[in-house]
Amino acid sequence: MSDDHGMPSQYQIAHTSGWSVNHRINSALPGYLMIASTKATNDLSDLSAEALRLMGTVFAKVQRALNALGARRVYIGRYGHSPGYPIHFHAIPIYEWVEDLLWKDDRYRVLEQFADRPGETPTDGAELTLFVWREFCERADPPPVKGPSVPETIAILRQAIQFS
Repeated sequence: MSDDHGMPSQYQIAHTSGWSVNHRINSALPGYLMIASTKATNDLSDLSAEALRLMGTVFAKVQRALNALGARRVYIGRYGHSPGYPIHFHAIPIYEWVEDLLWKDDRYRVLEQFADRPGETPTDGAELTLFVWREFCERADPPPVKGPSVPETIAILRQAIQFS
């Protein structure tokens, strides 16, 4: 364990004075990252101007590294609101094979009935995020991964995401 919010060292990837980047512990999807403030706050307005400036740099480096791993899309969003955790963001890579798995799973086709009009794409970020959460984070037996494993991906990302 380290001092980085109790994050086990095998999941840690990079850090700046204001942010830490780690692989999500309970995700079988290689490259599912968490970007957390090093300040104990759950409010962006409590962060320093320097931390807010660095946030854009961190997001850009994370997205660039995940794209280099083959992510077709990278969703970065804030979902957490639990007391005791610093403000953090999820960086979710969507590889072509992940989207293919979604389309092969009829359980998720039920989501199409919630749309009032045709979308611009066959699926959207909300559906893909739900799929990743349910299948790669919450499922006891997640789908097989195509490409590098989670530990291999962490090693690759440690080289790709560095802050001076």
